[in-house]
Amino acid sequence: MSRPDIIRVILADDHLVVRAGLKALLSTSKDIEVVGEASNGRDAVALVERLTPHVAVLDLDMPQMDGLSATKAIVEKGGETRVLILTMHTEDEFLINLLEAGAAGYLVKNAADRELADAVRAVAAGDSYVQASAARALARQVSKRGEHADERAQYQSLTERERDVLVHVAGGYSASEIGEKLFISPKTVETYKQRITEKLGLSHRSDYVQFCLRLGLLKTV
Repeated sequence: MSRPDIIRVILADDHLVVRAGLKALLSTSKDIEVVGEASNGRDAVALVERLTPHVAVLDLDMPQMDGLSATKAIVEKGGETRVLILTMHTEDEFLINLLEAGAAGYLVKNAADRELADAVRAVAAGDSYVQASAARALARQVSKRGEHADERAQYQSLTERERDVLVHVAGGYSASEIGEKLFISPKTVETYKQRITEKLGLSHRSDYVQFCLRLGLLKTV
């Protein structure tokens, strides 16, 4: 996925002052345009449907529908909008749940003034945005859920194309999006996913995410 010349963004936060601050931060970047704002998750989902932005920047804690639920709703609709979560939480479980829900990345709010524009650009370009310190915490947490000593060997047993599909599924891409990126049909993507299931025993996206985190396969910043 190539980064668009002008990245269209919506902002969702229940605090007007926070939204204004985020908009001001992004307005200094000539390649980013804020095209819509919402004060809750439900309105954010509606905005995504109506405006089809490249990136939806969502606060995790919002009324009516929180950022996690809104992320799931946006991802399930299968559009091209990528989700970047803003959160005060650094607890491992919160971060794992965000990635499993399909978020392309997250940013701790106290780093927004320094990193928000870069995070938006990374997500718009198809990358994941996960801070390195938190990635280590994520790896520790998923290790608690059970890690097999032979996982590296299992990964090595995959073909190069199967590895590509594995990482893209973990990154939150749909079969059609993966097919477009790898120049194969969605049906072929599903075939590769079936082979991955047979070789690694991974059946759900959360399994893909945890497997890739344990082996350090997801991009971090």
